[in-house]
Amino acid sequence: MDNLSEALEKLKLASTDSATDSVESCLDCLLKALANNNTEASMKIQEIGLLPLLPTLLNPQSSCTPKVANIIAELAKNEFMRSPCVEAGLIPPLIQLLNSTDQEVLLQTGRALGNICYDSHEGRSAVDLAGGAQIVAEHIKSLSQNTEPENEKLLTVFCGMLMNYSNDNDSLQAQLINMGVIPTLVKLLGIHSHNIALTEMCLIAFGNLAELESSKEQFASTNIAEELVRLFQKQSEHEKKEMIFEVLAPLAENDVIKLQLVEAGLVECLLEVVAQTVDGEREEDVTQLKTASDLMVLLLLGDESMQKLFEGGKGSVFQRVLSWIPSHNHQLQLAGALAIANFARNDGNCIHMVDTGIVQKLLELLDRHVEEGNVTVQHAALSALRNLAIPVVNKSKMLSAGVADVVLKFLQSEMPPVQFKLLGTLRMLIDTQAEAADQLGTNGKLVERLVEWCEAKDHAGVMGESNRLLSALIRHSKSKEVVKTVIQGGGVKHLVTMATSEHMIMQNEALVALGLIAALELVAAEKDFVGASLVSVLHKLLSDERSAPEIKYNSMILICAVMGSEPLHKEVQSLAFLDVVSKLRAHENKTVSHQASLTEQRLTAQS
Repeated sequence: MDNLSEALEKLKLASTDSATDSVESCLDCLLKALANNNTEASMKIQEIGLLPLLPTLLNPQSSCTPKVANIIAELAKNEFMRSPCVEAGLIPPLIQLLNSTDQEVLLQTGRALGNICYDSHEGRSAVDLAGGAQIVAEHIKSLSQNTEPENEKLLTVFCGMLMNYSNDNDSLQAQLINMGVIPTLVKLLGIHSHNIALTEMCLIAFGNLAELESSKEQFASTNIAEELVRLFQKQSEHEKKEMIFEVLAPLAENDVIKLQLVEAGLVECLLEVVAQTVDGEREEDVTQLKTASDLMVLLLLGDESMQKLFEGGKGSVFQRVLSWIPSHNHQLQLAGALAIANFARNDGNCIHMVDTGIVQKLLELLDRHVEEGNVTVQHAALSALRNLAIPVVNKSKMLSAGVADVVLKFLQSEMPPVQFKLLGTLRMLIDTQAEAADQLGTNGKLVERLVEWCEAKDHAGVMGESNRLLSALIRHSKSKEVVKTVIQGGGVKHLVTMATSEHMIMQNEALVALGLIAALELVAAEKDFVGASLVSVLHKLLSDERSAPEIKYNSMILICAVMGSEPLHKEVQSLAFLDVVSKLRAHENKTVSHQASLTEQRLTAQS
């Protein structure tokens, strides 16, 4: 340290008369001290006030310049030195040095700038202001074809510098994207895939940039998919595969890139990873299995990539994914069920899958998860069944296969995601299926649970689906017994509330169900109708100009239906319905105006 103090003093003097030899030996002493104890030496350098003298030593013509830049790079490894380096005015002369043709100057300058930018807002701002990123990006572009080791080392440093410059900073990342950095880096990956350090640097840069939505379009216009798949196929180490996975995941959110990845053969790589790790006990096996199967499911979210892999239900990938469902591994069961849910996104696929016995596999999977089951697997399997139940021709086949009975086993679940999917599946199954709606609608336990969930204010999705299923049971069964079960279970008030929903489709479903209740069991429902202020709700719906024509139409049908009840009739009279209804006779929708005339006659006759 005494030598260091002496060297620093000499350097302060030498920097004014710039006798090269003495400066050189002082710089060597500084580098030695920094290599020995970087933190302590850096503090000493700052104390003595050397930093403001360094800009004058960063002379492009001087042979000492690479050493000075190296010293700055070493100093900036310390977080506490980065802001002082900026304040000492080191950034402008360093950026000037980027115009040098000397490889060692460029290398040390790139290191210095990269270290100053690391996690430093001041460093990045100063480099941005001096236009440093643009110069470095142009260097990378012009050097990209050269595969000499020294050049690859420089490219690695420059890529690292840009990464430190833009890491976790959206606006600086966007700036790099606008400079066209992405195509250049993709080219680098192809040309220098033999160089591990440079490859890793490119991957980290991709990982950062791929998070930005604006990058996806640029990535899609390159051959990134082929390069990443080629690189992935070469890897045997877990860490390297993970690095590539980290780039693939954000990129695969883009539908164009999904298809490119499928065409480049990523799926085969993923299936291989699954096969290698499914029985593995190590933590890295579990991680890789999850990452690979999750990515597989993500690729199936794109319509084109999904259809390509389905191949009319004969695709080898589709068959392999099917084999995951009976697996003993929860992660694979989950991915298998999610994949089926993704394949089941159009009627043709759904019909084919139901005809080839997939429903049975999903039911067996659900049966394994009834007691103390895995919630994510339950949710995924129910999602798949719900999607498969959408085509009309599948409903009766699925009901015959016993889907409703297995789904009802989850009625006691306390997990909102499972409750939500369970409700959606039952609602899809009974759509247009009178017999099934009748059977489920007279199931007191189911109706009781629905009424309970209609009050789940913390879970809007569950609340909405419960209301919709309650209404669907009545609408599709048109059964007196179902209506009685709903009345006894306390469901009427929830349907009246549903009629005031902000979603028109739900309003309409509620009004149709209420109309059937009034037509089939008016006396039994009378008390609930009064308690829920049904007449007042209908008055509001008819008076509101924003109400859709079908809402107005069904509200008037319901008014006519409740006129047979004395207390409800009195309420109708007290609310001046005639005024509202007579205005609707001039409604532009013919069905509404016609119903308004009929309702007006009814109101007049019974007033």
